[in-house]
Order: sequence, then C-alpha cells, then structure tokens
Amino acid sequence: MFANPLLDGLQFSKEPSPFVITIFGATGDLTRRKLIPALFSLFLKGNISQFKIVGFARRPWTTQSFQDEVRQMIAGGPFASVPEGLKLAFLEKLDYVSSTFDAAEGYAKLSQIVQGWEGRLFYLSTPPDEYEPIIRNLGAQNLNEATRGYSRIIVEKPFGRDLATAKELNDILATVFEENQIYRIDHYLGKETVQNILVLRFGNGIFEPLWNNRYIDHIQITVAESLGVGTRGNYYEKSGALRDMVQSHIFQLMALLTMEPPNDLSPDTIRTEKVKILKSLRPITFKDVSKYTVRGQYSEGIVQGQPVKGYLEEEGVDPNSRTETFVALKIFLDTWRWEGVPIFIRTGKSLGRRVSEVAISFKEPPLHIFKNRGSDTWNNTLVIHIQPEEGITFNINAKIPGYTTQVRPVNMDFAYGNAFGEATPEAYERLLLDALVGDSTLYTRRDDIETSWAFITRILQGWAEDPNPLPQYRAGGSGPDEAKNLLGSLHQKWRKL
Repeated sequence: MFANPLLDGLQFSKEPSPFVITIFGATGDLTRRKLIPALFSLFLKGNISQFKIVGFARRPWTTQSFQDEVRQMIAGGPFASVPEGLKLAFLEKLDYVSSTFDAAEGYAKLSQIVQGWEGRLFYLSTPPDEYEPIIRNLGAQNLNEATRGYSRIIVEKPFGRDLATAKELNDILATVFEENQIYRIDHYLGKETVQNILVLRFGNGIFEPLWNNRYIDHIQITVAESLGVGTRGNYYEKSGALRDMVQSHIFQLMALLTMEPPNDLSPDTIRTEKVKILKSLRPITFKDVSKYTVRGQYSEGIVQGQPVKGYLEEEGVDPNSRTETFVALKIFLDTWRWEGVPIFIRTGKSLGRRVSEVAISFKEPPLHIFKNRGSDTWNNTLVIHIQPEEGITFNINAKIPGYTTQVRPVNMDFAYGNAFGEATPEAYERLLLDALVGDSTLYTRRDDIETSWAFITRILQGWAEDPNPLPQYRAGGSGPDEAKNLLGSLHQKWRKL
C-alpha cells in the first residue's frame, strides 16, 4: 500500500461493502475540489476497495473524458507523489452518463450501470432546482429500492430557503425515499474539532459539571471569512449570511455544544438531543428583530494588504441589494441548563481574517481578592479552534513571577497536529464513509432541518419589513459597529478577529 506522509496513519475502523456512488453534477466545482479527492484519499488508505464512481451531468463527456478530468483532480497537492499505478487503478473505477437531469433515458442507462451492486449511493451535487427531477427519476427507475444491500441519497445544502421550501423538499424526498435512506449533509459536522466537542464534554469529568448557567457567563460562536463572494454573487444574492451559515453550520455547532448528555452514541439518540436544543430556541419575534439581530454589507476596503471592492460592486450582485454579508445574533435557550446564558453568533465575509471558533466564557470569581493588590482576574475562557488551526485553548489566570501579586491571563493549548503527529481527515472523507456504512450521526434529520428553519424564517420575515438601510462595514474589519451593541455587560466583548 502506498504511504503518503500527509495521509499516513489516518485509518478508519469502518469498511463499507461493495458499492457504486453516482455523483449528479459531476462536472461541478464541489466534485473537483472535495468529492473526488475525498474518495481517492479513502481509496489510498484502503478504506474502500470494491466500488464504482459514476459521474452524471449535462456535459457531453464520455467515460474516457471523465477519467481525463479526474486525472487532473488527483494530480497535485497531497497526491503529487502517488504512484501512477494507483492512480490508474482508481481511474478504471470511473464511468459517466451524459444526460440532462430530467431525461428518463439517462436514468435508464444509470440503472444498467448500477445493477448488481450491493450498495447504491446517490450524491446530489447540483443546484437545488435540479433536486426534484433527480429524485423523481430515481424513483421512476426503482433506483430507490435495493434488492440486496442498500440505496441511499445524499442531499447538499442549501436545503430550502425558508421553512416552506424546506418542508416541500422534505415532502418530495419522502415520496421516493424512506427517512433512513436520506442523508442531508453539512460538511461542518465532518470537521475533526467539531466531532471532538462530544468527547471534550462527555469524556472529561472536569468540564460537564461546569457546563451550565451556574458557571458559564456567555458563549460566542464566530465563523469569519476574509474572502468576499467572488464569482458566487448570483448564488449569494439568493442566500445571504443567515441562510448560508447560521441555519446550517452554526446551529449544528451550537446544538453539539449545548445538548444534554445522550444515553448512548447511536445516531438517532444524538440527533434527538440536538433537535431538543433547536426546539428550545427562544423565538425572536417581529418586534424584537432589531434588538437581537444585526446585519450588514461589506464596502470597499483592504483585506490582508490587498484592496477589495464592496459587495454591491461584485459580479452578479444587484446594485440595490439588501442581501446581508454579515449577521450577528443574540439568542437564548429556554432550558434548565442554559436559562439566562446568552449565545452570541456572528458570521460574515470580507472580515479581517479567516477564523472559525467557539469561545465559552466562564463567570468571574465571586470575590475579586486581587483587586486591592493592584491586579485583577479575567474571565476564564475555553476556546475551541475549528479553522484554520484545529485545537483547544484554555485561558486561565496566573501570577507573574516576582515579589508582587500581579496576575495576568495565560493559555493552555492543545493542537491536533502536535498532539497526534498527523493530519486530520478532510471532512468529506469522514462524511462519505459514514454514509457508505450507514452511520447517520453526522447528518441532519428532517425535524432538525425544519425546526432550525422555523426559527430563521421569523427573522427573515422581520427583516423583510424593515425599511432601514443595511449598515455598511469596511472590508478587512470586524463587521458593523452595531454588532457591538448586542453584547450587554462590560466583560462581554467580541473576541478580536
């Protein structure tokens, strides 16, 4: 077996039965950047061996031209030194169907290709408008049924634009597939640090007793991007930061942080606890939207030393657009554990740096005994770094060496790379492998999707009635100044970007 230092040592304990995966939209960017590299990496590690990959798209490619394209996808980066023989062995497992997504002939051909395979996985990597014809055609060819083994479908985000469209898509899926066949993917849940939240909380006796409103002052969740919308202006105009990041990635992260201890690690047990959290979200009513939410758009500025244009000047963006590129929320959970603990969320584009993190800020000591000595203590903070670095930092107070009792905060750090001496698996590797073995723990369930959309849709409706112009923030900064007003007390401040 080929050994690549960037991939070595990351062996999963799961191994799927022989399968065929069909990627709808196989000529798209997601296939090129994520899906093919993830499948090739799993192949190199020996996690998958008996399989076929079928590309299904409109472009008039042949199997040979699809193989040529995939050859380029696995040519460089961590695969640059992979022996040619291994690449050829992978390419031989590729097939291609050239068809529109609503043509029965294409699905008839696909049916012949997948016949006889024990496992069938269908991946919808297309624009959402194409989901319905694909789902219905799979049903018309009985590809949703498996005489032996399984038939499953992975649906990419965005999963709807509001509660009504999410329900509609769920209803369409339910006419063809059973709920246990449907895998709604959120790649954030495949990140190693996100998965480690459950171990951090429930595998360490020191944290769980403190994980409640008696000891935690507030929580901050930040997903900041330094890049603007780039060439995705047309897509982003239909989405915005609230739909694109909060409803999916950030709410999933929040649910893992705040859920009750599960009785076991079975997929439905964990997903049920997550849904309970989403159902406990205190609704933000129409009159409270301006009190608990802030949105904004980036204007021209400087990001990492380079001048960038504002959102309204981006390609594909309406010059009069009211689409938010930044959103901040102050939310509460109406539960016994979290009553009174504010959770602050912010996400945006063209900010000062790229960072995704969670910061749990603990309450101050009840008595400030060092204040009279010319010093004071700061809130202890546990920071879970998701990207670009993966790890955990615990901020504590310590005495400065010397003859006086001076105190300052110091960090206790854990970094994945240093601790384990190996790279973490790419998110899509884990998620694809889980779908192949039937583990839905890291995928979202129907009630999960619809509960989160119910909360988000109220905010969208409130925004739609708001006549005020969107606040602007300079690209390369930390977002609109109005976001600072969400934090209440002196020791509740946004972490620096």
